Amino acid sequence: MPEMPEVQGLTAFLAERAVGRTITRATVAAIAALKTYDPPIHALQGAEVTASARQGKFVVLSCGPELHLVFHLAKAGWLRWYDQLPTTLLKPGKSPIALRIALDDGSGFDLTEAGTKKSLAVYVGRDPKDVPGIERLGPDPLDPAFTREVFAGLLEGRRTQIKGLLRDQGVIAGIGNAYSDEILHAARMSPYAIAAGLDDDEIDRLFAAMHATLTDAVTAASGKPPADLKDAKRRGMQVHARRGEACPVCGDTVRSVFFADRSMEYCPTCQTGGKPLADRRLSRLLK
Repeated sequence: MPEMPEVQGLTAFLAERAVGRTITRATVAAIAALKTYDPPIHALQGAEVTASARQGKFVVLSCGPELHLVFHLAKAGWLRWYDQLPTTLLKPGKSPIALRIALDDGSGFDLTEAGTKKSLAVYVGRDPKDVPGIERLGPDPLDPAFTREVFAGLLEGRRTQIKGLLRDQGVIAGIGNAYSDEILHAARMSPYAIAAGLDDDEIDRLFAAMHATLTDAVTAASGKPPADLKDAKRRGMQVHARRGEACPVCGDTVRSVFFADRSMEYCPTCQTGGKPLADRRLSRLLK
């Protein structure tokens, strides 16, 4: 799933390549992906792209102050950029393409989604805040206003596991499954630790790990075209999606806990006192 660093890389790329260009055509190939009807999708035609920004995991392409194309790539969505957009006719249901945007210099992009579970979401609106997911977002962890004290306040009183809290977009915007694994590994913390139970030293470690992990990932994504962002993300991972490999810090074997539609990875030595975690449904360490 694209998370904050990759989405930031996409918005930076679009700021360079799409801002200042005029949209000549917006074609929906997967009608279920379009979540709005007013303004209609064809309102984008003839509009100049004036800004590209990120809100959590959402990309916001603005065409002036009152018209915005907003999309969320969900679990299996991606953006495919073309310096010369294909002229082939889009056939709904016959390809992974959900939306095609054509620009006045012949370039453009497709939003694609792999797999059978379709969650990619596209919105056309007058204000990005009208998008339900954006309206509910918590603070951005790389915002200068997001201090250690703000973070500690978010943890206070929350009797939830820290892994789930980091992934909760209503608490902190932009972190998903992959980077929560990486942050917790860097902080030497169990994903099952209870947020409200963290002491000052643990909060310090977690806040520092979150800031450093995300900053490094955003830097790694900077300047890369969409086609290279996924590989850059994979190369930067220490534990996520590295089950069975050696932890780069201590050499222990990276372990996984599996869920219905995802897994989490961690290092027992670095994070759980050397004890493998039970399946999350048990919510406790193996005895």
